[in-house]
Amino acid sequence: MSDTPEENSTDATPAAKPANIGRVEWLDLTVEDAGRVRNFYKAVVGWSSSDVPMGSYDDYCMNMPGTQDTVAGICHARGVNSNLPSQWLIYVRVASVADSVVQCEKLGGRVLQAPRRMAGSNFCVIQDPAGAVMALMSD
Repeated sequence: MSDTPEENSTDATPAAKPANIGRVEWLDLTVEDAGRVRNFYKAVVGWSSSDVPMGSYDDYCMNMPGTQDTVAGICHARGVNSNLPSQWLIYVRVASVADSVVQCEKLGGRVLQAPRRMAGSNFCVIQDPAGAVMALMSD
């Protein structure tokens, strides 16, 4: 018998494996002047960027140097993102966004962005009782 969940699992469904639950899957930074901050990280970290059209403006995917391997996003604080603090926002995989929202509120947290679909996943932004912010995502 193995110690890894994948080898002990009898679940044949291709949905998110228990090993993925709790994993940080993405990082976004939402700021007033995304272009200026994009240029800052290009110079300081060495990332390259690619534009993500948002209608009347572009947000940015930040890529590993010399590749198109995206590691993070830098977004303008507009629309649904206008209420997000200027901090790196981690996106964490959960079994169910709806169930996690219930637990968040039950335990004294707040929902800053209600659950919705984004890029094929369920998504929301929560704030814990200490004030830290995190995005949750599930299939």
